[in-house]
Amino acid sequence: MRGLLMNEHRMSDIEGVYEDLEADVSLEEFREAVEEKVEQMGGLADEETAAMLIAHEVGESEVGGVADVEPGMEEAKFVAKVIDIGEMRTFERDGEDEDGRVVNVEVADETGSIRAAFWDEHAEATLEELEEGQVLRIKGRPKEGFSGVEVSVDDVEPDPDTEIDVQVSDTHTVEALSLGLSSVNLVGVVLDTDTVRTFDRDDGSEGKVANLVVGDSTGRIRVTMWDERAEQVTEFEAGDTVEVVDGYVRERDGSLELHVGNRGALEAVDADVEYVPENVPIEDVEIGQTVDIAGVVRSADPKRTFDRDDGSEGQVRNVRVQDATGDIRVALWGSKADTDLGPGDEVALADVEIQDGWQDDLEASAGWQSTVTVLDSEAGSSAGTDDDDADGDDGNAGLSSFAAGGNESSAAEDESSADDGGDAGSDEPEPGEEIEFTGVVVQAGDPIVLDDGETTMSVATDASVGLGEEITARGVVRDGRLEASDVF
Repeated sequence: MRGLLMNEHRMSDIEGVYEDLEADVSLEEFREAVEEKVEQMGGLADEETAAMLIAHEVGESEVGGVADVEPGMEEAKFVAKVIDIGEMRTFERDGEDEDGRVVNVEVADETGSIRAAFWDEHAEATLEELEEGQVLRIKGRPKEGFSGVEVSVDDVEPDPDTEIDVQVSDTHTVEALSLGLSSVNLVGVVLDTDTVRTFDRDDGSEGKVANLVVGDSTGRIRVTMWDERAEQVTEFEAGDTVEVVDGYVRERDGSLELHVGNRGALEAVDADVEYVPENVPIEDVEIGQTVDIAGVVRSADPKRTFDRDDGSEGQVRNVRVQDATGDIRVALWGSKADTDLGPGDEVALADVEIQDGWQDDLEASAGWQSTVTVLDSEAGSSAGTDDDDADGDDGNAGLSSFAAGGNESSAAEDESSADDGGDAGSDEPEPGEEIEFTGVVVQAGDPIVLDDGETTMSVATDASVGLGEEITARGVVRDGRLEASDVF
């Protein structure tokens, strides 16, 4: 009788601890865990103490969302929606005859996404029973995986009563990307490309890597292509529309990047993608900012090489860029110094750092994280005076937005120039009419290009002129070019 009363007392203690437990665990499961804990401790703890220990462990494993799952946890429990189901992969286990099997499943909630690895029997059941959009209650062991934090699943069950507001989509936008997301397909316009670089791995093998930057209507992101896929970067240039296939999101220096390995690809697609940068007027930039600017190249110095402290060779090229509000010197470092641009070119520079330059003048630094895009000269009104130039914006919807320089008055002037070009009653010279045009030399080659602050004029002449020199050209306009009979 006394033993029965003690047993009832113990059970009431267990139930009391269970009632205070805010976790999705049944009373039966809780009791089994308490009994196992008592057995593990060899009688050093009674059932009430064991119940409190189990309650602490269970409480610790419950997380508020996917974003709270960390590699150091012994166990994590969370609810998430199935976003993508990968293919089954097999591998050899040391000392075992039977191959191992694994299926990676991308799951997410409103806080983020994470990869869940289902092994062996769970892997087979995953392919047979799981569906995209299904909500699961998952218990597993977090660890640091190749593409971020992932969970090795120990137990899982459907949770049809829970709703998670996460869209299941075949194609992502830049804005929707989050750390740990995998199986990412993204369509964007190429803003910048880089060279293929080789490196030595710890195992002695040689690896390859190349970068490009793509943008869509929601933002831009750096894409890193590895090994066999790195060479694909050389097939594209700024302005091309591409689809990144089966990428995964990682973090570098506080920014998200989209990585593509041998399972992924980079493909040309026929799609209209608009990328609209938020350019800062040059007159508004301040030291310490990282900003986007755009404008016309006024001068370009030759490339210089130098020796770094570690003995390697670096390179830099300085150019001066002007928009409707001012001008600034831009230092192009590393591979950016090889960008083919010169006076008169329209250029967009993203993620440049504003620094204190020579003689207390502000300077923009374009390093590895920056994007340098030379715009099609036919995309903006400043590229020439032909009527065709006014139509050029429609040919490259996304990149043409760079030319506005983030300044409403500049955009308005561009529109005005385009309108004047098509108006028979405007001041534009008639073909064969002799005129004088005064402006600053922004291109000293053949042809010479002059800029008077509002429009540019191509000038055919044998005269010797220098960049930045203000001259007047007199002659007849034919096919949008001034054939100069006199330059002074």
